[in-house]
Amino acid sequence: MSEASAMINREDYPEPQQPVAGPYYKQQDPRRKTPFLAALLSVIPGLGQVYVGYYKQGFTNILTVGTVMSILVWADDDVPFFVLGVFFIIFFELYNIIDAARRASLYNLSLEGIEQIQLPDQLGDGFPGGLSGSYLGGGVLLLFGIIAMSNTVFGVSLEWIETWWPVAPIALGGYLVYKAYQDQQSSNESV
Repeated sequence: MSEASAMINREDYPEPQQPVAGPYYKQQDPRRKTPFLAALLSVIPGLGQVYVGYYKQGFTNILTVGTVMSILVWADDDVPFFVLGVFFIIFFELYNIIDAARRASLYNLSLEGIEQIQLPDQLGDGFPGGLSGSYLGGGVLLLFGIIAMSNTVFGVSLEWIETWWPVAPIALGGYLVYKAYQDQQSSNESV
């Protein structure tokens, strides 16, 4: 066999090349997320985070905005409270958009092995498939359900909520202070 025929054979059958992490390779990974789409979806608070796979964060964002808007509608007579709430909604909406785009970018960088972040699992941060327990979340849902059912089934008036609703943030604040104290004590003991 001559050198010319050997060269032709090599040209006909080039050695296979390993894929490189270039633009073509990035587009082929179906797990990649578009930061622009995540930001655009976040116009509805939390939807961009859900798109990236962070379901808990997405649901937390929409519940936060919904709660603040409900309070604003309820407290329409209190102008300073209303202004503070509007500023909070504007800030939170912009934060939500930036956070969704940032999470999508970091998610993509982590898929490429460039950045190491905690990626959501297949079902999204353990939610909804592996719904993890929470004393606080479960207690709030139980309380809400009991209050709603007492009104719808038994006809109990809900007018007392207008007077006693400040107890909820007081209790939550107390729990958070207690939890912070416990965390500080456990970190001091470990040192």
